[in-house]
Amino acid sequence: MNTRDTMELREETIRAQYDAALGLITGFDHAPRLAKPMPAVQPERSSGMGARPRFRSTIPGMATRPTARPGGVRLTERVEGLGDGLLSPLQASALTALRRGLSIALALAETLAAQSGLAELKKANLEGRLPEARRTEFTELLAAEALTTLHTFGNATAFLLAPHLSAAVVEIGDVEEVLTDNAPLALQGVLWELDQDIGALAEDDLRLVSVIAAFAEALMRKVALRAETAPRTAAFAGGSWKVEADGLTLSGFKPARSVKGGPLTMQFKKPTEVVGNHIAKYQSMRLAKMLMAYDFDRRLNPFAELGGFIFTFMGDGKPGTGKTTLIQMMAGLLNDYCQVAGYPFRYQNFSIDQIDSYQGKSGQNAKSFVDAVIDPTAIGFGTIDDIDQVAGKRGDRQSSAGQQEVTAVFMGAFAGANTVVRGNCTFGMFSNFPENVDDALRQRAGARFLVDGPQSREDYIDILSLLLGKNHAIPVGNHDLFASQEIRKAVTASFEGYAKPHEAGLLMVWDQVQGQIGALDTIAKLGTYLKAIQQADERFTGRAVKNITDAIKVRAMDFELPDEWMEQPDLFLFKPYDEKLSMIKSLMTPITVEMVVQEINRYADSEFRYADKSDEVAIEGMVREYRRTEEAKKRYLGGQG
Repeated sequence: MNTRDTMELREETIRAQYDAALGLITGFDHAPRLAKPMPAVQPERSSGMGARPRFRSTIPGMATRPTARPGGVRLTERVEGLGDGLLSPLQASALTALRRGLSIALALAETLAAQSGLAELKKANLEGRLPEARRTEFTELLAAEALTTLHTFGNATAFLLAPHLSAAVVEIGDVEEVLTDNAPLALQGVLWELDQDIGALAEDDLRLVSVIAAFAEALMRKVALRAETAPRTAAFAGGSWKVEADGLTLSGFKPARSVKGGPLTMQFKKPTEVVGNHIAKYQSMRLAKMLMAYDFDRRLNPFAELGGFIFTFMGDGKPGTGKTTLIQMMAGLLNDYCQVAGYPFRYQNFSIDQIDSYQGKSGQNAKSFVDAVIDPTAIGFGTIDDIDQVAGKRGDRQSSAGQQEVTAVFMGAFAGANTVVRGNCTFGMFSNFPENVDDALRQRAGARFLVDGPQSREDYIDILSLLLGKNHAIPVGNHDLFASQEIRKAVTASFEGYAKPHEAGLLMVWDQVQGQIGALDTIAKLGTYLKAIQQADERFTGRAVKNITDAIKVRAMDFELPDEWMEQPDLFLFKPYDEKLSMIKSLMTPITVEMVVQEINRYADSEFRYADKSDEVAIEGMVREYRRTEEAKKRYLGGQG
């Protein structure tokens, strides 16, 4: 829907429905027709805590008046009953979202009724002058109004509750009490069922919000399915309305998307501002476009299905080589792409200040970070800067309990039994000292980005010119500015550079295997090379081979999605999942022996580099310890003499 076709749902029209909406959540009676009541779960209370104190009126004659009728729906009281006598902020937010969602739904229903002629038919029916010939039309319009009201209620409520969602997951099942006689009865039916679900599933405030949000999403799915065959819903299905105060756009039977957390504030970098780091830069740019292929309806990315998606990666290099700049570049690309497509985007960084001295708190912080990024309703990018300081190495006595907790959470999240890669997010781990990262955690990084900064003479000329800015008249001289940063040419040269290993330890293995079996041109010979690497470094396991094959599959996707696909979402982003999958398959290239050799060498090089540094650091530490011990002995013996 083009934004020029979007109409405004006026705030005064919505607020005019506040009293009616408040009445619906305060109390009404409803006899279920399609669904059955569910048994309620009584929340556990601490010993000595009685039932929630109830207000007792001091007005004569009011003290014994009942506050609820048997069989009635009292959502406000149901929510208040979860607390300890005071309405919590989260409970208030849930009730406010329900009232606002109901008000928006009633306001839009009123607007559509005036446009479709339903309002006039309602008036004629009340006055007993509805023509018999128009009764079928009247019934169909009432049913269409009920469906649009229910979908709008679910859509608005889910959108408004999104910022309050936690990691709590609730299975609601199908919504059954969907009545289409008229809009008021339809709302009463679903609110009755929501009240039942809250009573059975909401044990605390966090689950309360999750129950309401899950119910709203299930309601939208049920109503959208019913609307496919319902008459007279075209006006709503093809329309678009903006609720300015909430930033909510209602586009027919499509769910609006919101995102947890506040707006992103970051100093973005353009790809032209990244000098050197050709492979890391190229893969970051491709990964940003890969993420945009995510299908929100199917909740799956074609790249994840085809096997060429990078879920986790590690960027390592010396201080000052451009790791932060790469993060700013990739986040900026994703932010721009998502703004064009209207997708919610979330960037989160996990840093050392989230390590807490309280037991279990660091693990909770890490879990919240992961959950925020993997949220399937948004495009996510999570970074862990200086991961060698954030995550502790198992068995390292210098690592705190909080760092060990973080390591355990990240290991389970990145490649655990319950890890599901949908293709909507990626995690980047960055470090100046990757050798200090736990081996198992480091191997959960499916891709390796060597961030080595500017390398050539041309790189240093380019970065000097870039950082100087334009407030000077110094001539460039004999140099084609930024020509060496042409990404495709630079990346091809970088990949070809891995036709042989770079690290001395791996180069010895390479020469030995080549001398024994010749060129590595078959799967058997390549497997022999992998085994020889494992014999040289026992940390080179089956997970390493998996990471290598994943990287090879990424190379098979060695194409960049056209820029116009990002700039004009209708060309690719908004197409159905199966069509996106077909378009990507048509661009794939076959896997070659050269690709396999290069990726084995690239990955194994990084492992040997990490291992050599790790061993050297450990040896230096032991040497220092021995020297201190010797010096201590000398002083002790000298003191005795």
